[in-house]
Amino acid sequence: MRILLVNGPNLNTLGSREPEIYGTTTLADIERLVRDRAAAHGAEVRAFQANSEGEIIDWLQKEQGEAHGIIINGGALTHYGIALRDAIAGAALPAIEVHISNVYRRESFRHESLLAPVCSGTIIGLKVHGYELAVEALVRIVREKA
Repeated sequence: MRILLVNGPNLNTLGSREPEIYGTTTLADIERLVRDRAAAHGAEVRAFQANSEGEIIDWLQKEQGEAHGIIINGGALTHYGIALRDAIAGAALPAIEVHISNVYRRESFRHESLLAPVCSGTIIGLKVHGYELAVEALVRIVREKA
């Protein structure tokens, strides 16, 4: 099983960016956490981060043929990335949307997700543990589908 882990704009600055909101865990730490959790289920992870919607879409389109599911934290693209939403829908893979912070306790523009309607589920506000839960959920979804 291959899982695609996608992180959007500014998530490369995790660990130093607004630690009171996002904590001090780095993106490299998260990728390691996800790989370890996936490996416990016999799954492999391909991770990618970009600050550009087009780069993320290009990578998803290149990788989707060999993948079984997607874990995505679209960052700000969650709220305005129509092309990213379409790419996730077009991949026809189960996807779990993850947000480190509780977006509903933040600015109102963060309350709407364009990605949620094309994802199997969304995990919000559980800090980096949301990524671990996303692996667990995605593995189950993929295995049930098989």
